[in-house]
Amino acid sequence: MDLENIPNHVGIIMDGNGRWAKKRGLNRSLGHKKGAETLEKLLNHIYDLGIKYVSIYAFSTENFKRDPKEVNYLMDLFVKMFSSKKKIFVKNELKVLFSGRRDNLRDDVRKSLENLEDSTKDFSRGVLNICLNYGGRSEIVDMTKKIAQDVIDGKLKIDDIDEKLVNHYMYQDLPDIDFVIRTSGEMRISNFMLWQSSYAEYFFPKTLFPDFTEEEFNKAILEYQNRNRRFGG
Repeated sequence: MDLENIPNHVGIIMDGNGRWAKKRGLNRSLGHKKGAETLEKLLNHIYDLGIKYVSIYAFSTENFKRDPKEVNYLMDLFVKMFSSKKKIFVKNELKVLFSGRRDNLRDDVRKSLENLEDSTKDFSRGVLNICLNYGGRSEIVDMTKKIAQDVIDGKLKIDDIDEKLVNHYMYQDLPDIDFVIRTSGEMRISNFMLWQSSYAEYFFPKTLFPDFTEEEFNKAILEYQNRNRRFGG
């Protein structure tokens, strides 16, 4: 693998946890637990490769339509992970950010994620952007409202609006995504970071996310390195 041609920002749509569990006759929730364990191992490997930014699709706005028991299990899992893994993020000097609507999250989920953000805000070795209660279209709507309000309040002029300013008003001001991986073989983007991934390369391995090991990630990076990114040229 050429470590000089590594993407700066990778997005991961972690798909297939439920199917992984179903194939083994297990409750879907156990698939999510296994997926969380896989993610922890994978992140260590990703940052060791020199990748600076990682955005993960943890929970979409549409996921609230799932069975309430599954949703509650996921929310409990988020609280547990955000609290128990804080020391690891601090030790490894990784900044954690959250993208998504927070107002309708459970109080304990919101408090735990805000505590993790605050505890890691000064780190710079790598950035993990967790998309939770997230939708790409919702983000664009929310960005538009914030810009419109600042124009009304006189903080902005219409001519101030350009792509750089729009990016600044997104949930997080991050560089464009270079490479998006969606596990499980599903070939769609499901409303994931639409603005930020406009020129990203996409890869759809059939591997279910709990089985997406460091070796599988390396295969994905090799695929990325074999692409010719032309940016419209």
